[in-house]
Amino acid sequence: MSQAGPILFVSNAERPPYIAALDEARLFPVIDTDWASAARAVEQVQPAAVLAAMHAGHEPYLAPLARKIAEQLPYLPFVALDPAGMLPHNALPFFARGGNSDRLVARLRAALRVRTLHATVLRRLPEAKVSLPDGDPARDATVLLIGRGAAYPALSVALGERVGVVGALSIEAAAKHLNTRDLDGVVLAEGFTARVTDAFLTVLAEDTRFRSLPVVVTAHQLTQSYDLPNLELIPGEPAKIASNALPLIRQHAMEAQASRTLRSIDAGGWLDPRSGLLTVEAFARDFAKAVEQALARGGGLSVARFAFDPGNSRAQLDAARILSRLMRQMDFGVAQKDGSVIVVFAETDFRTAHMIARRLSAVMRHTSNGKHEMRSDPVVSVDSLSSSDTARSLLARLSADASRAAS
Repeated sequence: MSQAGPILFVSNAERPPYIAALDEARLFPVIDTDWASAARAVEQVQPAAVLAAMHAGHEPYLAPLARKIAEQLPYLPFVALDPAGMLPHNALPFFARGGNSDRLVARLRAALRVRTLHATVLRRLPEAKVSLPDGDPARDATVLLIGRGAAYPALSVALGERVGVVGALSIEAAAKHLNTRDLDGVVLAEGFTARVTDAFLTVLAEDTRFRSLPVVVTAHQLTQSYDLPNLELIPGEPAKIASNALPLIRQHAMEAQASRTLRSIDAGGWLDPRSGLLTVEAFARDFAKAVEQALARGGGLSVARFAFDPGNSRAQLDAARILSRLMRQMDFGVAQKDGSVIVVFAETDFRTAHMIARRLSAVMRHTSNGKHEMRSDPVVSVDSLSSSDTARSLLARLSADASRAAS
């Protein structure tokens, strides 16, 4: 992986010894600057990443530096070393815990991969009929909160004010969520023994799907190292845990968004980079074609519609992402403007489609979003193609079934 640009190290004190390890890991040159000159240095040096030591005299400079870094394109990773309080939204926390340089190198490499991915997207966007979704990627992030105990409800609220939260009271329930949905972070709260925590982290580290996932542990000392570059130990008040975890979660959400955008570019703009499903136009085209072929060949074709409260757009997005992950290769779907998600099951009869739809809706039901614990229970309607149908009549019947079911 090529690292375009030096690393800027911001501090009002001597370099800690573990910074020297960056040279050995071929993450260099490292250029030093103090806090007062840091924002200017970002412009002059054009770094690939910024590391900042959070002690002595950084307070007045932190917010302006974070703003300057947030304006840079492509994504510029900003790592805050040993932060004490709340962090700006784009400052990734790194607690040195005795100066283990391997962890810092892994954290930086993971962040630089996100920068490279973002640069690739920006380079390819002009040739495509795709635009990057607007707004803060963290707004669409989903975090798995695992815990039992007094801090769990407060943590759920503190995280839920910023991101979608999926709760799990046991490691077994957590494992199920990890396999069925796209997550942007895991917060492991109190209620588990050190042995259970160790086993869980070991399993995550051994599965390549979860290796770049931010994992925040709030209640245990971590005595050994795991191959999880974005693993962090953050004890303290729920508000502090949430604010320190958020930058890591945001970076992962941004990486996921960039990956979906690249897939959309590769698909000629027919995929929606926010949901991962087809765009409305692409769906209309593919659905008409699928109905035509099923009528000509006599194969089964079923359709399911998952309708959500129109005021809960977040539930629709979660459902769309769950579907884009769990659908079979031959199925396709779309997030509709009316707040529903439609999935087409190719070669599938009504009974099988009904069973699949029930399973999918059970997964969707577990996410709560925001402060008000808005549940995302969809109204599900399923229908199958009959010989007298057209694409339009089948969809119209599906919507009529849904409004009857809802009333």
